[in-house]
Amino acid sequence: MRLEEYVAERVEELCREHKYTRYRLAKLTGLSQTAIGNIIKKKTLPTIPNLEKICEAFGISLAQFFAGEGKWPGLSKAQEELVQTWALLDQEERRILLAFIRSLKKEP
Repeated sequence: MRLEEYVAERVEELCREHKYTRYRLAKLTGLSQTAIGNIIKKKTLPTIPNLEKICEAFGISLAQFFAGEGKWPGLSKAQEELVQTWALLDQEERRILLAFIRSLKKEP
């Protein structure tokens, strides 16, 4: 698969997943709707700074963008399990878990 195809498909996938329209993504990134449309239509590739803006809008890193759905590059299996479990928790459960983890940390 060519890079243009991968980037276009990944942006579309992330838009579906986050329920973002092209307009919403443009507003979140500061890019024009035309620029977003050209990326999705495989007419252009975003620059690295623009791709970073797109990733930021989706709350992912560049590594996660290229690794694909459900992959966490650079994490151990245990860390991946924590991230996957975290994603299943609601806001209150996350708050409680984070407070618990912080309580385990020993002060120097």
